[in-house]
Amino acid sequence: MQMYADIIVDITNEKLDRIFQYSIPSELRGELSVGTEVIVPFGNGNREISGYVVSFSEKTDYPLEKIKPVLKKAEKSVAIESKLVALAAWMKEQYGGTMIQALKTVLPIKRKESSQIKRKVRLLLSTKEAKEKLKFYQDKNQKARVRLLAGLIEQPEQDYELVTKKLNVTLAVIRSLKEQGVLALETQELFRGSVKYQKHEEEKIYLNEQQQQAAGRFWDDYSKGIYGTYLVYGITGSGKTEVYIEMIRRVIGQGRQVIVLIPEIALTYQTVLRFYSRFGDRVSVLNSRMSAGERYDQMERVKRGEVDVMIGPRSALFTPFGNLGLIVVDEEHESTYKSEQVPRYHARETAIARAKMERASVVLGSATPSLEAFFKCRIKDSVLLRLTKRAAGQRLPTVHTVDMREELKSGNRSIISDCLKEKVRERLKRGQQTMLFINRRGYAGFVSCRSCGYVVKCPHCDVSLSEHKGGKMVCHYCGHEEQAADKCPCCGSDCIGGFKAGTQQIEDIVKREFTDAVVLRMDMDTTKRKDSHAKILSAFSNGEADILIGTQMIVKGHDFPNVTLVGILAADMSLYSNDYRSGERTFELLTQAAGRAGRGEVSGEVVIQTYSPEHYSIRMAAKQDYEGFYEEEMRYRELMGYPPVSCLLAVLMTGADEEYLRIAASYLKGFAVRADKMRSLQIIGPASPYVNKVNDEYRRILYLKCGKKEILIQMKDLMEQYIEMNSGFQSIRIQFDLNPMRVF
Repeated sequence: MQMYADIIVDITNEKLDRIFQYSIPSELRGELSVGTEVIVPFGNGNREISGYVVSFSEKTDYPLEKIKPVLKKAEKSVAIESKLVALAAWMKEQYGGTMIQALKTVLPIKRKESSQIKRKVRLLLSTKEAKEKLKFYQDKNQKARVRLLAGLIEQPEQDYELVTKKLNVTLAVIRSLKEQGVLALETQELFRGSVKYQKHEEEKIYLNEQQQQAAGRFWDDYSKGIYGTYLVYGITGSGKTEVYIEMIRRVIGQGRQVIVLIPEIALTYQTVLRFYSRFGDRVSVLNSRMSAGERYDQMERVKRGEVDVMIGPRSALFTPFGNLGLIVVDEEHESTYKSEQVPRYHARETAIARAKMERASVVLGSATPSLEAFFKCRIKDSVLLRLTKRAAGQRLPTVHTVDMREELKSGNRSIISDCLKEKVRERLKRGQQTMLFINRRGYAGFVSCRSCGYVVKCPHCDVSLSEHKGGKMVCHYCGHEEQAADKCPCCGSDCIGGFKAGTQQIEDIVKREFTDAVVLRMDMDTTKRKDSHAKILSAFSNGEADILIGTQMIVKGHDFPNVTLVGILAADMSLYSNDYRSGERTFELLTQAAGRAGRGEVSGEVVIQTYSPEHYSIRMAAKQDYEGFYEEEMRYRELMGYPPVSCLLAVLMTGADEEYLRIAASYLKGFAVRADKMRSLQIIGPASPYVNKVNDEYRRILYLKCGKKEILIQMKDLMEQYIEMNSGFQSIRIQFDLNPMRVF
């Protein structure tokens, strides 16, 4: 029976984003599989181009006389790429977008970058033989050879560039001595982006009883061929990294490879040091600030089998390992694991999908697990591994919650409370360090009263209204609008409005208040340059500053033993963002920030400054009570029908003509309503996002809620078909986002 291959060609060209059918010649039957790279004739001139097999069929939709045969398999086709193509197909189905967009996301770098070569000149003769040869050259008055050989007698191995410049010797002279057996010209390929750390004597890791139980449970399953998903839920400082390292040690001992995902580039410095001290140069690192050449070189190392452990952000998930055994997702709750580009995949869910395809395990880790990850443990989809004690036996820090409403009443209008000022001065006297964290994540212009803490919310969606120009407050879920209040509807105070404070402003206040302190600031402005994260963190770790001020990047996974005080400024700024995840985000940030204090021998203290001390997110964070928070938050999610209880699909539409976009959005909503024959969906919007216009493009957003993920994916597929069939949507860009990490 004749078989046909569905092939996608030239992933660099969006215009060719469709399937082309080719017949499979008899000599290639059984040789092709999904993901195989093949050479096919294309176009009127039958030029030979490469493509990827995405599926097979026994029938064709085209006239047989127009079907061309596959010519051959690509000579350098890599088997791992077939697995990645299958993963791309899964991502396209789950998250929307085109197959080309999915392939561009998962496939390793296709364009070859020029290699960096280092050459060395090495003397092959003994000292006695070399001196005899030198005298021969001197007698022959061969000055260039004399200079070269005399230099090598003094230093038998030298860099080629140094030899040619310092000794003024040409390549022809070097080659002539090479032919005579005097020296060797050796070439070494340098890999850009390789970690520049020396492996120390192998670090011995001692696990406490809980750590041993966690690693042991994982290995008991793994050694039996049971590959699952595990959540290492451990309080801050409980030694999750040591557990990962023990798991990784055993997996690579079986000849398999490991991917370690980390959420922020700022974590790379300390994380890599710990892994490198254990696994040496078998570790590689990826991050978004690496050049194309550096990324290419690291992928070449992977293909050559020189790497066992790849560390990096979500893009490292697609490292082309041929025998992947484990994927670790550290700080799995972080929103940076969600892609902002199409396909809008989540690295946590995609890691689980890849692991299932390749018979590997996934280990998630967090002190504040996402509700999705903990929910899966509750329904037995994942295995929960608990670490309830700090690894070295340190106590959790003492937490003080300061009600900023009372500070205002007592006459303190500063962003720094009297309690925090006093405790910073104590640390300066003792020679200890302080971290001040400004909670700006999720801030979208919410309106609150500094006198009583009241926040203006949407009456329909239970999220805060966002402040806009023109005196309006808007809900970005349903579009509800109302006039901005000039007095608090709750207490009548005129201290109502948007709260605005930045790290630079706080740095100025701190320097004025504590004139003798050395202050460092870490935010987007101070970390624009390559390696700037590592330099700031290294300086603070070495005790070169007393106070470190920053946004969330300073509270993620860092371990500074001399930090005994953490001050959390404006805890409410994420609590009342216009997002259903605001309570979860606030709890995560406060708990993670509090966990930076007292990780050394001296116990720590934390000061949380808030206008809402009674809110359960802040109460539970102060007690470091994740499970108490989980129960409260899940009741809210169940009541409002938000993930993980239900699923949410966001449909983001952008276009240059505002009125045309509004009409297109209403048509798409109308189609969704008609297609929902079982009335299983809740359709919200379309509404304007917080930022209504970006780069002269207007935006509208539509939300679909449903208890079953499969129904939303089916609706996404139907909407994509409807969009493709109707030419009116050609001028509109439409993106789908399943369970978005934020509102738009």
